[in-house]
Amino acid sequence: MSAHDHVEGHLPHEPEKATLEARNKILGFWLFLGAEVVLFGTLFAAFLALRHSVGDGPTAGELFQLPMVFAATMILLTSSLTSVFAVQAMHQHNRKSMVVWLIITVLFGLSFLGLEIYEFVEYVHEGHGFTTSAFSSSFYTLVGFHGAHVAFGVFWISLVIGQVLKKGLTVVTAPKVYISAMYWHFIDVVWVFIFTVVYLMGKVAG
Repeated sequence: MSAHDHVEGHLPHEPEKATLEARNKILGFWLFLGAEVVLFGTLFAAFLALRHSVGDGPTAGELFQLPMVFAATMILLTSSLTSVFAVQAMHQHNRKSMVVWLIITVLFGLSFLGLEIYEFVEYVHEGHGFTTSAFSSSFYTLVGFHGAHVAFGVFWISLVIGQVLKKGLTVVTAPKVYISAMYWHFIDVVWVFIFTVVYLMGKVAG
């Protein structure tokens, strides 16, 4: 039995909450998410106020292609599920399975980003640039800000994977896995609101 396996074999069921420091980090992260909610709420409010100010640019109804956006949504929601599987594997002290699920989560995240970049390029070709109208500026700010969060999440989870592979699953690395998964769930939930408010409402109203 390796040293890492020995450590993992003696972990509590929820190793991410095994120490006071870890529990404080989780509490601190909840406070951080509260600030993020306020920030995204402000961007949503700005978008809703400006979504009809299209100027000479295309409207949401003319622009949005729901099948591609729906595919991106399914990819991100599936990645949320794989991050749940990663945390479940962590609770079972199965490091190998946990790492595999985290890698799959990262790959789904990269796929989502690829679709979003393709979407933005298509919109620019159709005359929907960042400065085209108030609607386009608010759209790119909100959706792009979320995309930046996804990119950061992919980078963060990748770093966590590297730490787990190097140091094993311990009471130090487990909170990092748990908090990165929480962050990933948050950006998935935000995307559900974006899909509904920006794309579905935009297509119906447009």
